Amino acid sequence: MTDGAAAGGTRTTLVTGPSAAAREAAIAAALAADGGAGPAAVVLEGLADATSPLAANDLPAVQVLRIAPGCLCCAGNLVLRVTLNRLLRHPPARLYISLANAEHADQLREMLSDPPYVSLLTLGPYLHAGLT
Repeated sequence: MTDGAAAGGTRTTLVTGPSAAAREAAIAAALAADGGAGPAAVVLEGLADATSPLAANDLPAVQVLRIAPGCLCCAGNLVLRVTLNRLLRHPPARLYISLANAEHADQLREMLSDPPYVSLLTLGPYLHAGLT
């Protein structure tokens, strides 16, 4: 692995919450708390919110990728896989995946725990964003 990923793989967090704004604020806070611990990437499902702390992408060493809304476990699965495969060619140290709908979060987590991702990602606990 290169570009900052630890030997155990890219530390990955699935982010759930009631709104895109809440999820993106929680991710921005987590990135700030990390103190720039290596390059990071954020995969956001859905359209940008102009008030989001990630909209301007002013955070150094953070790659923000947006994909079309749709359940990342079902309808958006292929798009997510392509996005992850491209991203993991040069893996970041941290990865946050924001879910617009957490209904299938466990199924998505299971998919990320199977090959090829099991050797590339280290899944951490969910980050549940609160109301903003």
